[in-house]
Amino acid sequence: MESKNGSIVRKIFGRNFIKQKYAKIINEFNKKYLNIYLNYHRPSGFAENKIDGKGKIFKKYNQWVMPYEKLKSLKNAEQYLKENFTFEILDKIAYAKSDNDFATEMMKEKKILFSKFENPK
Repeated sequence: MESKNGSIVRKIFGRNFIKQKYAKIINEFNKKYLNIYLNYHRPSGFAENKIDGKGKIFKKYNQWVMPYEKLKSLKNAEQYLKENFTFEILDKIAYAKSDNDFATEMMKEKKILFSKFENPK
């Protein structure tokens, strides 16, 4: 799982070294944009385990949905929410903007974020 998470981060931030002094503004970007994008606006594959003729287990990805939609589809999904959170509150975040509109806004903010980094020479 770690490699998938790393791939997502590298896809957004690239593979170049970013100095530690920028950690605070990167974390702010992640909270305000990236986390919301990944949980509410970017489809993820959900695997089902299959067993082949030799008994080997492999993953088959038949379901591609937003992680938030998958959470809501679970039986008794409310039990997985933190205290003082409801689906009504989370729906306001999820449906405030369309997937494309939010992705466009995030990419604009990413350009602003990257403009704050020193240009390597």
